[in-house]
Amino acid sequence: MSVKDLVSKRFQDICAERGINTNGLATLSGVTPSTAYSMMDKNRRDISIVTIKKFCDGLDITLGEFFSTPEFDALEQEIK
Repeated sequence: MSVKDLVSKRFQDICAERGINTNGLATLSGVTPSTAYSMMDKNRRDISIVTIKKFCDGLDITLGEFFSTPEFDALEQEIK
């Protein structure tokens, strides 16, 4: 799984746990719905750390909490 896919999945999982849809995440995070939907789109490869931080702020979690999972720890190195 790519880093972008894992970030998207992590946000989807957190939102599902909290009963929040993509529009709700956008509203909580102060971003446009199109930004939130772009982050969830598998065809979009890039996501900015600023957007990740806004989503974390909207969900009231730290970046450390967001990235502190076995899945992120197990990602392969991008540079080989």
